[in-house]
Amino acid sequence: MNTATDDKTIVKDYFNATGFDRWRRIYGDGEVNKVQKDIRVGHQQTIDTVVGWLKADGNLHSLSLCDAGCGVGSLSLPLAQEGAKIFASDISEKMVTEAKERAQKDLKDASNVTFAVQDLESLTGQYNTVICLDVLIHYPTEDAAKMINHLASLAEKRLILSFAPKTLCLTPSQ
Repeated sequence: MNTATDDKTIVKDYFNATGFDRWRRIYGDGEVNKVQKDIRVGHQQTIDTVVGWLKADGNLHSLSLCDAGCGVGSLSLPLAQEGAKIFASDISEKMVTEAKERAQKDLKDASNVTFAVQDLESLTGQYNTVICLDVLIHYPTEDAAKMINHLASLAEKRLILSFAPKTLCLTPSQ
């Protein structure tokens, strides 16, 4: 079996099982341990920063954005609420289902956000801005460069990436 396919399967399986429960809790508002709380706070700071950058342009309502690796919608939902047209994808069906449920619950009108179960390499289209937050940690370094090039090819103006530190606390056991 191809190594890249193997790695994708590992990531997909993780985020459709143990990882889903763990990250849904972290990106929720319930009780979490100290490490998870630190991750939650740091992630929210990243979300706030990215939303701030995009709002500062003064035209968020006219932008098309791709949230590659959207997870439970932590970034997609506030951007959709601001009026941006969002295409949000994740490799995990469970994450996408949770994001859709949060959109239905939290947004007055969810018509400007589209969710899809897709891996990074299969994304297509052109977007004003492509955003990929804390996703590349889950892939081998040699695959990350190809993924970044692919994401950049989808961005008309801007590609925003963030990299979480790879530590034992954040890396799924395999």
